[in-house]
Amino acid sequence: MAVEMGKGERLVRRIRVPLGFVFAALFLWLARPSFLSLVLSLLLVVPGLWLRGYAAGYVKKNAELTQTGPYAYTRNPLYLGSVMAAFGFAFASRRWELVVLLALLFLVIYGPVILSEERFLRGHFADFDAYAARVPRLLPRFTAAPAPAGQTSAGFDVERYKKHREYNSVMGAAGIYATLLVLMWVRAHWGVQ
Repeated sequence: MAVEMGKGERLVRRIRVPLGFVFAALFLWLARPSFLSLVLSLLLVVPGLWLRGYAAGYVKKNAELTQTGPYAYTRNPLYLGSVMAAFGFAFASRRWELVVLLALLFLVIYGPVILSEERFLRGHFADFDAYAARVPRLLPRFTAAPAPAGQTSAGFDVERYKKHREYNSVMGAAGIYATLLVLMWVRAHWGVQ
C-alpha cells in the first residue's frame, strides 16, 4: 500500500536541510561560547552522536521494522540523537534565543517528518501498530521493550553503520567545535564581538 505525502509534508522535507544551513549560519553568527560551555556541551553532544551511530548500526531502512537495540527504547533513536547533539551545541552557544529557536524548528520540521514516516511504516509493516504500542515515539523507555516473538537481534553491524555514513555526524560535530574554538580565539585576540 503506497502512502501519499501531502503538500505540507513535501515542503517540510524539501526545506529541512536548507533551513538547517540557515540555522547553522545564524548559530555561528550569534554564538558566544566559553571554554566551559563547550566542555559542558559534550554531555549532550557525545551521547547524541553515540546514539545516532548505535542506531545506524541496527536499522535496515525500508527493509524491515527494526525493533531491537536502541529501537527497543525509542522508535526514533536517530532523531533523538540529533536532538541531543543539537541542543548540546545550542547550550554551548550561551544564547538562550538559539535554544528556543531550535526547539521551535524541531517541532515544526521534525514533528511532521516523524508523523509522515510513521504513516509510511504503518503502511508497509503489519506489526508497526503493535511496536508503536510498546515503544514510545521519541523520549525513551527506561528498559528495552520485549522483541516480538521470532524476532532476534543480529546486534550492531559496523558495515551497516558505514553504509549509513553516520561517521559524517562525528566529522560535522568536530567541524562545529573547531569553528567555535576559532571564533573564540578571534574574539579574544582581535576584539571582534
